[in-house]
Amino acid sequence: MKIKIVNKSSHELPHYETGASAGMDLRANILESVTLQPLERAIIKTGLNIELPVGYEAQVRPRSGLAAKKGITVLNAPGTIDADYRGEVGVILVNLSNESFVIENGERIAQMVIAKHERAEWERVEVLSETARGEGGFGSTGVK
Repeated sequence: MKIKIVNKSSHELPHYETGASAGMDLRANILESVTLQPLERAIIKTGLNIELPVGYEAQVRPRSGLAAKKGITVLNAPGTIDADYRGEVGVILVNLSNESFVIENGERIAQMVIAKHERAEWERVEVLSETARGEGGFGSTGVK
């Protein structure tokens, strides 16, 4: 699928690192470094604007290496970029570690997955069908 993109950054376009990758890395496009203190959050711009086809979204997700090694994650993961949004892609990062973290220009800060989605239409009913699980939730299926 082809997606229109405007790249106002000085970085290469997002791309798949391997033939089986689901996500493409997003890079920080900032004039000066940003320091995230513990529990601090910031919107980091990418310099990218995209035009998705209707029926698709771009999901902004954490990079597992940053999350595991540094405690840096995407706060609203996954963040959704809708097909009718034309603004610059920004990533809401949060520092969940006990140490400050410096974000540099060009750093890979998140990954973006393009996903097809459906639109729902509600059908109001009085009763839902029965299942074995019923109303059980929040760990009700057991723990091994």
